[in-house]
Amino acid sequence: MGLWPLRWAHAAPGNEAALLLHAHQRLSYGPRLRDLRELGAARPAGTLERLCRQQLEPLGLALPEALRQQLDALPTLSLSTAQRLHRFAQTGQVQRALRREAAAREGMSEGTAATDNAHRELVQAVQHDDARARLLRALQSPAQLQELLVEFWFNHFNVFNGKAQVRVLAGAYEREAIRPHVLGRFRDMLGATARHPAMLIYLDNVRSVAPGWIPPRGDPARQPNGLNENYARELMELHTLGVDGGYTQQDVTELARIFTGWTLDPRAVRGDSSGSAFRFDPQRHDNGRKRWLGRDIAPAGQAEGERALDVLARHSATARHLSHKLAQFFVADEPAPELVQSLAQTFLRSDGDLRALTQALIDHPAFWAPQVHNAKFKTPYRQLLSGLRLLELPLQNVDPLLNTLAQQGMPLYGSPTPDGYKYTAAAWRSPEALTQRVQLAQQLAQRAQREGLAPDGGALLQAARPLLSEATQRTLASEPAVSRLALLLASPDFMHH
Repeated sequence: MGLWPLRWAHAAPGNEAALLLHAHQRLSYGPRLRDLRELGAARPAGTLERLCRQQLEPLGLALPEALRQQLDALPTLSLSTAQRLHRFAQTGQVQRALRREAAAREGMSEGTAATDNAHRELVQAVQHDDARARLLRALQSPAQLQELLVEFWFNHFNVFNGKAQVRVLAGAYEREAIRPHVLGRFRDMLGATARHPAMLIYLDNVRSVAPGWIPPRGDPARQPNGLNENYARELMELHTLGVDGGYTQQDVTELARIFTGWTLDPRAVRGDSSGSAFRFDPQRHDNGRKRWLGRDIAPAGQAEGERALDVLARHSATARHLSHKLAQFFVADEPAPELVQSLAQTFLRSDGDLRALTQALIDHPAFWAPQVHNAKFKTPYRQLLSGLRLLELPLQNVDPLLNTLAQQGMPLYGSPTPDGYKYTAAAWRSPEALTQRVQLAQQLAQRAQREGLAPDGGALLQAARPLLSEATQRTLASEPAVSRLALLLASPDFMHH
């Protein structure tokens, strides 16, 4: 860890509290009351640097036992991707068979309705548990930076839980392809997402096959109809090089040919395998020579795709694209060019080491610059989590919270387009959205007061002073005590971080 934050604090006495608050705002989903109270207390030397170091080493931050128990209590959370695919296929097959029988009798039977319910209940149960697990970790995990990175990288490699089998795969995809790699190597995450059935299905690579290939009887994938370029295009445009990364339409076509044969393992869908649900099928693969990004790609089966991922993971355009997105997420809507350049150099020098990249971000002076303090506008997801964390409200029924996110245009795992959600103020600052945020603030405040967690806003207002401008503090102090909490949560200051 570099010494820049400490040098800044020592050079300007009294600044360390502001820097600690900034760290809580940017390296977590928002400070809790206990964090705010500690800002005004005496602190050992090195508190700021220790906080940053701990967040970069999440394995050293044990999950609280209460959180572990809540995660263990979610029944579908432990289902592997293969198990989820199998259960989805089972309920779907029976459902379709009963529907055919009902149609033959010109009426819907009780059995058909029951099986429809079983299929729907499976999806609802899996999505409920996945969403609850994400929110529980975001609220309670001491490894807050890791949770932010999980959100960022899932959004970067977005899949949509409203499409086909992805409805039961999004949480497993996050757990298997994203979470293990957020402070690992980018190439490992790139490969894990490329091989995961959620991505293969979402961007239609399961349907992309060599010309003339005929699927065998009983193939679990939808009937392929030739080459599909969706994954190849998004792999370069969104996941790696960026839209201005210097590739052509011909490169998209050739990369799609390279990734033919990357598909689902039918044994996993049938329930015959509990291992990986990925399979490379050489019969589906276009085994001709390719010319891609100025390179001749000789026929080599799955190795062609692995080589392409190697090239993309180490490309200078990828370094720039990822660095800009990371800086935009953590620092500013328009990050300083010198910050982006510094991060890109770290990415290339470290061979895509994401821990080194994240540390370089935190070490950079632009991360701590006074002009970026409280300058980021919160997304609906972050607004919700920061309010829950500030009030230290326990997570109860998640359905109203998920409905709130959906109403605000940010359903959890619910971005239908591959580019995911935007992290700029322009994407979320509209009159309707601001009205919805005020309504959320009122709901959270009413719940806190109803449960006796904040009977009036006085004590909380005092602790939350570091979050608020003097003008906002004066406004709140002049309001009735019963209204202060909602007004605090709805204030422009609290909508920024």
